[in-house]
Amino acid sequence: MNPLEEAQARIGSEYDVRVLEPSPPAVAREPFTDDPLARGGVADGRTLVAPFETGVAGDLTWDALARDPSLGDADLVQWCAARALGAWPPAPQPPATAALVATRLSLHALAEHVLCAARHRANGKIGLRFTRGGFGTPFFGADEQVRVEGTTLVYTAFTPARETRTDLTTLGDAASAVGIAPGAPDLFTPTTPLDVDRPFDLDAAALDVFAWWYGFATAVFAQLCVDADSNPPDAPPPSLVQIWPEHFDIACDLGDTAAGHRANFGASPGDATHPEPYLYVGPWDTTFLAEPPDPYWNESFGASLAYSALLGATDAREAALAFFRAGRDLLAG
Repeated sequence: MNPLEEAQARIGSEYDVRVLEPSPPAVAREPFTDDPLARGGVADGRTLVAPFETGVAGDLTWDALARDPSLGDADLVQWCAARALGAWPPAPQPPATAALVATRLSLHALAEHVLCAARHRANGKIGLRFTRGGFGTPFFGADEQVRVEGTTLVYTAFTPARETRTDLTTLGDAASAVGIAPGAPDLFTPTTPLDVDRPFDLDAAALDVFAWWYGFATAVFAQLCVDADSNPPDAPPPSLVQIWPEHFDIACDLGDTAAGHRANFGASPGDATHPEPYLYVGPWDTTFLAEPPDPYWNESFGASLAYSALLGATDAREAALAFFRAGRDLLAG
């Protein structure tokens, strides 16, 4: 699967396109991944279509294009929604907590012991990304990618071209399908056990929640990171938006480090103290939390917003952006 090539073919040669999913070829230098937030050059006579507002006059968003009735492309709304590019769908209803947690733990084990392990063998990196229907690696090695799509493990390589699709059963079978020994890299202590024969516990409704969650969060962070207010003068740029396998959250860092304003902005699929997914802001300097802080800061580490709050929101993406921008602006004073 080549999402960038697919998107270009979908809307034609009058546009240059940017997407959120990893695309080949593999990047053989730091940071060993493509950056979906890089505007890059635009060919003469073309209009850039991006999954975020770039701030450059003349650029379009996928969302605006999908909702443009003059184009007469009724299927573009569904096409964009499936790829977290625009026309963003509402949060899915979650299943019972037990099913949500069991599915999360199974997917987390895959992330730690198979997906990041496959990438780490090629370039020493462990970060993962949103991919359609779930999550996966950036392209690595011989233009290879490993990703989870629902209940399927997809292994793709472009040199030579091949794709295998394997039902998710156990960690052992998943690792075998990719051609590696299962086990987390020694860069971190895994949260999940390396139980190669234990069957995965995957609930269909929970899989829908997590597939939506990573695409939704990627789209939100894409816009947050390109906001002018997220890029103050002399501050380091926002970091790459990545899924960190040891925590299984998707996050980025932004803000002025020297001024004490930098923080982790993340979306966790849930953890031991939060059974449902949640958004969070974790300031690097938390000394101000020892005093009675603004009520926004509702966690010992910073602030959180629960999945249930997004579930009831008229526009979940705007609610998430408002939450993150509020934290960013409070930190900046």
